[in-house]
Amino acid sequence: MILRVNLPMDSYDIILERGCLKNAKDLLNLNRKCLIVTDSGVPEKYAQLVASQCFAPTLVTIEQGEKSKNIDNWKLLLETMLRNDFTRTDCVVAVGGGVVGDLTGFVAASFMRGVDFYNIPTTLLSQVDSSVGGKVAVDLCSVKNTVGAFYQPKRVLIDPDVLSTLPSRHVSSGLAESLKMALTSDAELFEIFRSGTALQNVDLVIERSLKIKISVVEQDERESGLRKILNFGHTLGHGIETYDELSGLHHGECVGLGMLPMCSDEIRGDVEAALKALNLPTKIEGDIEEMMNLVAHDKKCDGGNISFITVEKIGSFEIRKLPLEDWKNIVRSRI
Repeated sequence: MILRVNLPMDSYDIILERGCLKNAKDLLNLNRKCLIVTDSGVPEKYAQLVASQCFAPTLVTIEQGEKSKNIDNWKLLLETMLRNDFTRTDCVVAVGGGVVGDLTGFVAASFMRGVDFYNIPTTLLSQVDSSVGGKVAVDLCSVKNTVGAFYQPKRVLIDPDVLSTLPSRHVSSGLAESLKMALTSDAELFEIFRSGTALQNVDLVIERSLKIKISVVEQDERESGLRKILNFGHTLGHGIETYDELSGLHHGECVGLGMLPMCSDEIRGDVEAALKALNLPTKIEGDIEEMMNLVAHDKKCDGGNISFITVEKIGSFEIRKLPLEDWKNIVRSRI
């Protein structure tokens, strides 16, 4: 299946097909120097399979985890390209999850003012969300995505077969992002979650999630309005994630927790049931005040006000902007 992302300047295709990783050389222009970036948590065979199809591959493996999405690794990858005489006609390929995709995309955007970037997401979370839309970045001083750009890939390859090696907790974390999109934009997709059959219908979940993401990105490429709905659950979720770095909560788990206070009482029970069916947490543990204080550093916070999304009825949303303290009061009243 080919899903087209139609943008004014940088349109591209998403290839959603089981087994497409084996055909990367036919789907991507790899007949040149290719920097392939992966991480230690991704089975080596995936990056090696891509490298075997490249004319001149340079493979770099970074450490797994959000802490690797930093300025030092961005610099390391740029220096690697420079030492290996990469030019503006060469390319960069991400083989991994959201950390690899965000970091590698920012490298591609930065090297010689931009080289071709291909994204091959290997986690469910990155397949349904972060690999599409062109938001690339690194973290700075533990604040997520502080330094980055909008830089669209030339093509995205999504092979659901790679999910067979993904730990079940990572699969559930990825499905939290699909649940997020169902809640704001697709009541029929939410029924799959309500029925507890999301895992059995993962190809359909990926497809419907991508169609939502594509529609939003096409209407608002640079997050000036509608695209903010993709941040549903992320406002508080990022605060939880930063606070809980040492305890190891995954991104999707934090997003799921961040969605709950932003849902109406009418639907909250259904959302909690959907999260539980995915083995995702439904109770925030720790110092909620500190988590909310961390949100003040988020890029969605502007001049003491914060933009956030609420869902009153499944399949609909409201974009709101309030003083940070008023948002905190909403959270306090709903946890």
